[in-house]
Amino acid sequence: MPEAGTQDLSIPATDGVRLRVRHRPGTRRPAFLLLHGLASNARQWDEVADLLAAEHFPTYAVDLRGHGDSDTPDAGYDTATAASDVAAVASALGLNGAVVAGHSWGGSVALQLAAERPALVGGLALVDGGWVDVAPMMVERRERWRAVVAQQRAGREGAGALEARAGLRAAHPQWSDAAIEASMADLREGPGGLLFPRLPDSHFLSILESVWDERPHRWYPLVTVPVMLLPAINHESVAGGKQTREWVEGAARALPDATVRWYVGAEHYLHSEHPKRISNDLLDLAREAGP
Repeated sequence: MPEAGTQDLSIPATDGVRLRVRHRPGTRRPAFLLLHGLASNARQWDEVADLLAAEHFPTYAVDLRGHGDSDTPDAGYDTATAASDVAAVASALGLNGAVVAGHSWGGSVALQLAAERPALVGGLALVDGGWVDVAPMMVERRERWRAVVAQQRAGREGAGALEARAGLRAAHPQWSDAAIEASMADLREGPGGLLFPRLPDSHFLSILESVWDERPHRWYPLVTVPVMLLPAINHESVAGGKQTREWVEGAARALPDATVRWYVGAEHYLHSEHPKRISNDLLDLAREAGP
């Protein structure tokens, strides 16, 4: 059930699919359209959405197809379809000129939406995602990576709720109870009361392969609205940090109007670890984007 002040909406997307949208009303403009990452769900945005709503901005956090409480059809698990789904939802809600924030894979979805449907997007926030470009290396590594991911997904045993919460708490000690519960919503109850990933393995791999094929630089010149890039950088991973900087700095140069705000020492789920800071950055972007 949604919290007080939060409405659960069921909005038609493409191909007869309906997406669940968590909406908090507000009187100010622009509205915020919030997109989660791969195998996540709209509730991961709850703390940020509450802070934005406290400033009287309306927020709409979407469960992408196959995620959260949205429909799970047999097909359509790729970035392009997700962007079409979000465009249909935004149009149905009348969200022209929204500030669109996408986390991780949701950043790729938001980027394509901004490039292809500019009237829907007034500002774009890429939250530790949207700039990953592994396509050149996947020519030789695809089969190996596919096998590794399939093995990892297939090899996991279900866990009880107490064990799952304890694992999340150990992995993310800075998260609030609300963030832990939001992540628990990525799981569904299976045989014997054990919890398993809500997103089926085949759909997970389909989306991941779409990410592997992404060439984000083709979209950058088409995005004419203000863009805020919010990357996490962890100096413990020297190679990963260098690659992230190259991708982010390349995106900032190619985008017509871009600002970068680094989250040094932060983990990937920035909106769960730093909801107040993320909300402040989004409010800054809203001021730049205008009503």
